[in-house]
Amino acid sequence: MEPITLTTRRLLLRSFTTDDTEAVLQACQDPDIQRWTTVPSPYERAHAAEFTERMVPDGWRNGTMCTFAVLPREGGTLMASVAVTLRTLSGTWEIGFWTGKEHRGRGVMAETVGAVAHWAFARLGATRLEWRAEVGNTGSRAVAEKTGFTIEGELRAALLNKDTLRDAWVGSLLPSDLGLPSPYAYLPTRG
Repeated sequence: MEPITLTTRRLLLRSFTTDDTEAVLQACQDPDIQRWTTVPSPYERAHAAEFTERMVPDGWRNGTMCTFAVLPREGGTLMASVAVTLRTLSGTWEIGFWTGKEHRGRGVMAETVGAVAHWAFARLGATRLEWRAEVGNTGSRAVAEKTGFTIEGELRAALLNKDTLRDAWVGSLLPSDLGLPSPYAYLPTRG
């Protein structure tokens, strides 16, 4: 799959390039990004280079992980990162993200997640988008709830981060939640 570019009212979402390595390195120095995401800690230049030079292009090429750099639409510096990763052959994808400290609390990630979710359903044929975060990551949960995810519960030992299994919140978004069709019929157990 070739990388694509998405735009929103305020944002430009494009694939990372090697030119983004320094910006990724700087953003991932944030203790909150290191604490709540699975990026290595300490985060070194080699990690950023691996991300921009191998992980992102390989994910797009094999169609299993589509990662976007989030920037201001009118130009500017890296604000955030968001990725959707294929989890099941039946069309479940998982969304993950981080936001640079100076861009938090401005609706950047909610706008980003909304655009990527719509794209994943419309273009990737996703049947379900899952969000997971370590219990206690209230910022991530707020984004999930703001963008329409149904919080489904808490999973014990469901997230491996820094060689430690951690409990995770899990939520889902379905195409029908956004008024989009699904490639399969859905028969919910609740009325």
